Amino acid sequence: MLGLLAALSASAAAGMRIALPLLVIGLLQNEKLWNSVPILSNIQPPVLLGILTSWSLFELFASKKLLGQRVLQIVQLILSPVVGAIVGITVAKHAAVPFQLHWLIGIIGGLLALVLQLVQVGWFYRLRGIPIWVVCMEDILCVALVFFAFKAPASGGLIAMILLWLAIRSSAEWYRWYKEGKKRGMTIE
Repeated sequence: MLGLLAALSASAAAGMRIALPLLVIGLLQNEKLWNSVPILSNIQPPVLLGILTSWSLFELFASKKLLGQRVLQIVQLILSPVVGAIVGITVAKHAAVPFQLHWLIGIIGGLLALVLQLVQVGWFYRLRGIPIWVVCMEDILCVALVFFAFKAPASGGLIAMILLWLAIRSSAEWYRWYKEGKKRGMTIE
């Protein structure tokens, strides 16, 4: 059960940022770096470190501007399910979850990352950009969720479940907002 909670925690982080969780996972594994990470273990560690560091810096700085947020939304929407599955499987391996469950955890982690990313895209378009304070909190929460996945999986899993609950509440709010706009005959932009 703790392995599933840890995987959900890491996958929730992948629903917010793509390269940052992978970079933190690699750095937490000390000398092994990305040896246990599916797909990424085939890439030379120095090359992977350069790619993930560059993309993490781009995510951190581009997310503070409106145009950067738009570019990141597209890339993250496409890659978040893949990265969510990768980090979910990696954390499941680390937590000694039986091998038969790795792919199921990968699918669940990928779906959680996609749902969180879709909610973020929805808020981006509804608010016409995500406020800077929310973006900064998201960066901090992303790194914290990866740390929780390895050090306190129950807490990280609980935070991931709260984020999923907030995502479901957001979709209900968008539906209500859409219905009210239709009743008034307004076009929703």
